[in-house]
Amino acid sequence: MEHGHNVYLVIASLAIALMSGFTGLTLTQGASAMGVARRKLLVSMSAVALGGGIWSMHFVAMLGMTLPVTFHYNALVTMMSAFVAILLTGIALLLVHFGERTPKRITFAGLCVAVGILAMHYLGMSGIQGVKPLYSGLGIVVAVVVSLVLCTASFWISYGNRGSRNILFGTLVFGTTVVAVHYIAMAGTHFVKIEGVQSSGLWLSKEVLAFGVTLSSFVISGAFLLVGVTFAASLSKTHLEDSAKQSSAADTDTEAPVSDSQNVIRIPYESDGKTSFVDSNDVVSVQAEGRYTFLYHPTGRLFCPWSISVMETRLAKTSFVKGHRSFLINTDHVTLFERKKDNGVCFFDGTAHLDQAPVSRSYLKEVRKRLGV
Repeated sequence: MEHGHNVYLVIASLAIALMSGFTGLTLTQGASAMGVARRKLLVSMSAVALGGGIWSMHFVAMLGMTLPVTFHYNALVTMMSAFVAILLTGIALLLVHFGERTPKRITFAGLCVAVGILAMHYLGMSGIQGVKPLYSGLGIVVAVVVSLVLCTASFWISYGNRGSRNILFGTLVFGTTVVAVHYIAMAGTHFVKIEGVQSSGLWLSKEVLAFGVTLSSFVISGAFLLVGVTFAASLSKTHLEDSAKQSSAADTDTEAPVSDSQNVIRIPYESDGKTSFVDSNDVVSVQAEGRYTFLYHPTGRLFCPWSISVMETRLAKTSFVKGHRSFLINTDHVTLFERKKDNGVCFFDGTAHLDQAPVSRSYLKEVRKRLGV
């Protein structure tokens, strides 16, 4: 039997995938620096947003599928497909938010989500009653490859650097992946009518399923709006901080500030609900993490409530220099500098839980100037 799709519901399915991706990826921004209990809560909420979005996108698209016969869905299988998607996205988020975020963990997390999308799709399709889906080998292979490649790419974009721009690009890739996998798989699917077969167990008509999908889509849309307001506010705050930093730099001197190791700034860090302070000259490097930063200090990796732009402004007249958009480097602690074509690496003695920090091409000249090389 030939099947088609309602173009308006195709567009709606894409919107659901993008909103759920943005909500899930944004909710956990900065979560790695939070306490375990709060981190668990955010990861759980994000898993529901991402997994629920995958499920909702699939069934919005299925509601828009047209067949010349009546069909319905097995309720248990339909719910199981949602749980599988939430479970696998939850595992992926646990990998990148608990423990060190290594390349292997990011890659494996992306693969987990890819498997979740594929499992959700084909498990959800198996719940159709009244007709039987038949899959082409080519359709399955293409859907699997697209899911694995694009999901891994979306997690590398989103978690390689947890900046706002990366989250937005990661959202686009994630949403595109969910939609592409569904419609590629459907392009390789054909349906045949099953004559004289009685439906077993509890089943859902398209009208009942539409009610459930509308409810889940409403929740996702509401969460998207709430997260979006916070996200927009953080972008505005960052813009104001950058403007203040540029204004301050213009007022002080047109030349690059000369490092002065005698200028010591007291930097706050938070631990166990308390705020303490360390001297800037004891900090080896500062790394951005969303709207916050991490300090590499002999006592450990410390969470600081200042953003990287605030940190750069406060440390402008110290021995710190920006080596990368996510790193400030204390040149007093650099023991070795290595030039690599159009970028470089600063090495430290490792006593502050950090062996090296990258130097990108944009900041290479200033770093070399500070180091005198």
